[in-house]
Amino acid sequence: MFTIRKRSLILLTAAILFISSSLFCLSVLAKRPDNVSILMAAPFADSTSELVKIFNQKNRGRIHLEVIKGPLETEAISDLAISSLLLGNTPFDGLLMDVTWVPKYAKAGWLESLDNYFNEDDLNALAEGADEGNHYQGSLLRWPLNADIGLLYWRTDLMDEPPRTPQELESISQKLQNGGRIPYGYVWQGKQYEGLSCVFLEIIDGFGGEWFSPDSGRIGLDESPGLDASEWLNHLIQTGVSPRAVTNFAESEALQSFKSGQAAFMRNWPYAWAELQKNDSQVRNKVGITTMVAEKGHQPAATLGSWGLSLLKGSAHPESTVEAFKFLTSEESQRYLYTKYGNTPTKAEIFNDQKLLENYPSLQSIGEALAYARSRPETPLYAQISVVLQRKLSSSLTGMTTPVEAMQQAERSTAQVLEAAGESP
Repeated sequence: MFTIRKRSLILLTAAILFISSSLFCLSVLAKRPDNVSILMAAPFADSTSELVKIFNQKNRGRIHLEVIKGPLETEAISDLAISSLLLGNTPFDGLLMDVTWVPKYAKAGWLESLDNYFNEDDLNALAEGADEGNHYQGSLLRWPLNADIGLLYWRTDLMDEPPRTPQELESISQKLQNGGRIPYGYVWQGKQYEGLSCVFLEIIDGFGGEWFSPDSGRIGLDESPGLDASEWLNHLIQTGVSPRAVTNFAESEALQSFKSGQAAFMRNWPYAWAELQKNDSQVRNKVGITTMVAEKGHQPAATLGSWGLSLLKGSAHPESTVEAFKFLTSEESQRYLYTKYGNTPTKAEIFNDQKLLENYPSLQSIGEALAYARSRPETPLYAQISVVLQRKLSSSLTGMTTPVEAMQQAERSTAQVLEAAGESP
């Protein structure tokens, strides 16, 4: 009898220990933090590394954020993300996206809506221009981290005010060149790559036209503004206002030329300001910022080049991922990214911060230009039609075809791309 009771007690004790152990293990598992990963291009992964550490400290035991450092090249990041999405089991919860990717990813069904995570107050807090390119077909699919825009840099030591029209830019350039004060008037991104499409968008808009309207299906390359824009860019090279080498210029080449004092004007992104204020810059404290020139009667345009955070389909922790988005795009984080890395803020309040404006006077000009931000055509076929435009423009700028022929060919080829994909009206 005693033996049976003893055996029963042992079994009961073992059962209690097993249950207690199981409950302990379950409690440990329950306390594991949500592991969230976001894929970013290398420069953004580097600039947000300190913010990630702060976020993880604040959310210790609840959320652990890991930023995956991707390639430097923009399209290589997209290729990496798409490859994982096509496999159907992406290791990423979020993706830092270029503004032009949204329609393509949305049409493929790879993005989760953010409508339930951001309200009207959040949207109204964005600066004018920063609210562009985040929606597709009425759904919020991206939350902006920065708000890059195309800017016209001008030499304050060579003129009292910047040009407002293409004609003024030419006449000021030629006067300075003829007087031997500068070798070149205007440097920009004329190489056959995405930067050339960004340049052209600002010019065609400034001439009162439109590259392509996804809503109407209208292509405006072979219309008067498109032809005028193409001819003007060619004219800059033919007259020597821009060097012939500009057809090989990306952002860095244009920056180096302007930074060394060789030009009166430069088209570039906001990041260039900090570079121009460094000790090795020949134009330090001699530079102003404004919007691109436009024909009289038309508004200037500033190509929107922002990056934003999107929630990928299949994320195991959507709420925690969006919480990380909100931290990385908070006012405090944006102040840090702007003052340390020159990332253009997206919150309207930051552009009204008088203390910040005193220390960074260029912020006011950037905010004013942001109001003229213009998205590139919001279509899933953007990459294809941009390549068409780049090729045809480049052939014209390098003397292979005339400006008119280039735009006519670009219009036909763009229509063929749209028709082949069933996107034509």
